[in-house]
Amino acid sequence: MCRAIKTLANFAPPATDEEIRASALQFVRKLSGTARPSRANEAVFDQAVEDVTAVAERLVRSLVSHAPPRTREEEARKARERSRVRYGGTPAGSVPA
Repeated sequence: MCRAIKTLANFAPPATDEEIRASALQFVRKLSGTARPSRANEAVFDQAVEDVTAVAERLVRSLVSHAPPRTREEEARKARERSRVRYGGTPAGSVPA
């Protein structure tokens, strides 16, 4: 799984169009093995991003969950804690509590 692709379902507020497109772009980059396509492949790459974005948006907007919505702040806090446990110390860019 590409680490840059974030979970987008069941958040309050819901995922934005920009977040969904960014995840689609990362997915297409991962599948194609390139961050920037050649000129010969640019049109098909861009079309793939648009197609994946449309499908991903439909999926994220259609999913039903009985769990309470997550918040980005709480998920970021959990990620910092996992990083602290994994790598020890205070993660870069965070403020010790």
